[in-house]
Amino acid sequence: MKLEFPSLLITDDDRDFRTTLCDLFEDRGYHTIEAADGQEALDILERQVVHLLLVDMHMPRLTGLETLHAIRKVDMRMPFILLSAAMDPATEQQARAANAFQVLSKPVRLAEITRAVQLALDQTYGWNPGR
Repeated sequence: MKLEFPSLLITDDDRDFRTTLCDLFEDRGYHTIEAADGQEALDILERQVVHLLLVDMHMPRLTGLETLHAIRKVDMRMPFILLSAAMDPATEQQARAANAFQVLSKPVRLAEITRAVQLALDQTYGWNPGR
């Protein structure tokens, strides 16, 4: 699949954090879509093409892991990156068992999250704008 403008679905119940990530990635040429919780993310995935999911662990309605398990039932390829301010070894192990591309602790550094997104898109779709 040739990607020109990858779509990132940024799912977090913290509106300010979500907006910051959207602005960050839009400035780098990505198309971003926002969801306030896991259920909203699933609804968006039914209607739109998404290439990568950035999802917070602790959200209302569906947690990040619940969202990921639901997505994996229909899409095994799409990479996802789980974010959490309260990361513990059990959560990290569950995310890896659900084939999370990466698990990042909040607060996350700009270089860390942009590198994770780029690596996920490159490994999954061969998309690397630097080549």
